[in-house]
Amino acid sequence: MNVESIREYCIGKPGVEESFPFGEDTLVFKLNGKIFLLMGLLADPVQFNVKCDPELAVSLREEYDAIIPGYHMNKKHWNTVIVDGTLSRRLLTEQIDHSYSLVAGGKKGRSK
Repeated sequence: MNVESIREYCIGKPGVEESFPFGEDTLVFKLNGKIFLLMGLLADPVQFNVKCDPELAVSLREEYDAIIPGYHMNKKHWNTVIVDGTLSRRLLTEQIDHSYSLVAGGKKGRSK
């Protein structure tokens, strides 16, 4: 996935708004005024921050080198996902879906 495909995936979800509240280099996606994904537009490789259930966050970090504690975020509740080619598209979209779900009020886990 690249910046544009991540953007398209996010804005395709119901009720999502995109904005640049932290400057022109950081794209933010919100649901009901709450952030569920932030993405720096200049990062190489592409990376994004997503909310994550704390127990799942730790598990994902242990399993995947490209998932790390959320950069500039509460590390208990946020992960940074590095799109370096080591994670499948399915896993990337699962991270986005999980974050969206947490902000929407639900708690969806991931399947293996």
